[in-house]
Amino acid sequence: MFPLSAGPVPEVRRGRDIHERHRVSTPLELLFDLVFVVAIALATGGLHHGLAEHHLVDAARHFGLAFFAIWWAWMNYTWFASAYDNDDLWFRLLTMLQMVGVLIFATGVPLVFRDQWGPAVAGFVVMRVALGIQWVRAGVGDPARRATCLRYALGIAVAQLGWIGRLALPAQWQWPAAALMVAVELAVPPWAERASEGTPWHPHHIAERYGLMTIIVLGECVLGAANSVAGVLESAGWSVEIALVGAGGIGLVLCLWWMYFLLPSGEALHHHRERAWGWGYGHFFLFAAVALIGAGLEVVADALKAVPDGAHAVDPQVAIGAVAAGQALFVLVLWGLWLFVARAAVRQGGWVAVCLLLLVGVGWAVDRGLPLPWALPLLSVGPVALIAFNEAGRRRHVACFEMR
Repeated sequence: MFPLSAGPVPEVRRGRDIHERHRVSTPLELLFDLVFVVAIALATGGLHHGLAEHHLVDAARHFGLAFFAIWWAWMNYTWFASAYDNDDLWFRLLTMLQMVGVLIFATGVPLVFRDQWGPAVAGFVVMRVALGIQWVRAGVGDPARRATCLRYALGIAVAQLGWIGRLALPAQWQWPAAALMVAVELAVPPWAERASEGTPWHPHHIAERYGLMTIIVLGECVLGAANSVAGVLESAGWSVEIALVGAGGIGLVLCLWWMYFLLPSGEALHHHRERAWGWGYGHFFLFAAVALIGAGLEVVADALKAVPDGAHAVDPQVAIGAVAAGQALFVLVLWGLWLFVARAAVRQGGWVAVCLLLLVGVGWAVDRGLPLPWALPLLSVGPVALIAFNEAGRRRHVACFEMR
């Protein structure tokens, strides 16, 4: 990290060294991550309520768009900062402006689930325009990559005009327009990077940043697990069920963490920078899967709570199904990332299939009457088998961890 007084400003902005030793997240990046916790929690909360009320399709599409905006704003800043974080006054101020945009967006997330888009779009535009200004500054100080930096700035500006214009469209055009704007946003980085040599992002720094975001999203699962325990305590007091629900929820969180950090992302990106696109974009589905598990654990909490007279209980199949679906997506996406970035997960296909079959088996057992508190710990059996296989493989130096 460069001090505020380090050298002429254009020289400082020229880009970071991609081989810089001991590159880690800065305190400002950690603070930046922190404000996203609020937005993720509100988006996951909206999904939780939709699942509990059986509005599956409607909740999924609103959550998908809100979560895309959260992930996209975080990801774009992360890659920019990895390449051009000089920690000068304007970098700090513009990063803080993006944080303000995140908080504005977060206040609008509950309204997104009611098709009221104004506050969320306002926050998203603030985040993105601030980043566009960062790209202009980078272009001024980095002549070799100026065309790329200015393309990023132009693409961001055009996309934000599109999001603002979408607000004026009739209701029946809102979702088609949203799909179009998502495609436009996704197309900006490939278009910009083709203009000149690639931006100087740091592979191990990027891998650490994505790992930290995974931990942040896992925090929603921890909250869901805690609420599940509270649900049993509220409805039945202390019992064996509390121990089962607590063990099942936190066990699943720990398994997800362990599985994710088996992936050698930093080394793989260091040796194969060209694989960063698929790896980076693929994480959207992995983060969304973890958020779905967190929402599912909240639904489990609802299903375990005592139901007032005249109210409808949450279907246990919906509760366990939401957790199992998120877990299945997580396992499949993580395996896909292994295959793509490390070319080293082929021999794990059998274990992945076993893990998915076990998830289906748990859902079938709940359908046949297995109580929810007893079903939740069984969801960790497949991940534990995958972890055991990989840890044993690492000790035996099996080729499944060799990059190709």
